[in-house]
Amino acid sequence: MKGIMVTFEGCDGVGKSTQLRYLKEYMSQTGQEAVFVREPGGTDISEQIRNIIMSCDNKEMCSKTEALLYAASRAQLVEEVIRPALDEGKLVICDRFIDSSVAYQGGGRGLDKKAIKAISAFATDYIKVDLTVFIDLEPNHAFRTVKKEDRLESEDMEFHRKVYEAYIAEAEENPDRIVKIVPCQDKSETKEKILNALRQRGIIR
Repeated sequence: MKGIMVTFEGCDGVGKSTQLRYLKEYMSQTGQEAVFVREPGGTDISEQIRNIIMSCDNKEMCSKTEALLYAASRAQLVEEVIRPALDEGKLVICDRFIDSSVAYQGGGRGLDKKAIKAISAFATDYIKVDLTVFIDLEPNHAFRTVKKEDRLESEDMEFHRKVYEAYIAEAEENPDRIVKIVPCQDKSETKEKILNALRQRGIIR
């Protein structure tokens, strides 16, 4: 039995982590099971790679190195956690996945998006994402809440604008997979939008 994979995407500061916490609480309260993971990270090796990627001490890191490190972290997470969970028929909910690499390294860094997708597909053993929840908030609004604690968050607004534009392009190219959620001032209203989107597709109840 094949499981279901849902990913959450969005620029830094859109409230993605908060909404994932709400969803995890909802799943627990309603007796529903899901495997929650984050990227980069989620395994011992992936977390070590995450520290290298995010460290402000590594400002000299070139864009290709960055892209390949994300792919390496993702490969380990899929091998150790995601693939086994899907093979057991479980619901996997991932905080960021391949779309983040397309947006950040493809859009933000200006690398070839086709190459990013090819590397990521190889790293993830060509795994298929069933639904992506894209929290659609422009960086000039979202970035007000970002503390700029890591290397990517510290990039300038032009970088984050390119990231956002890449996300929008991906959403337009993949309307069946990517659902855009425009966040509300009231976080609980955003939560309901997300829950309804998941319910409508039969992913949760």
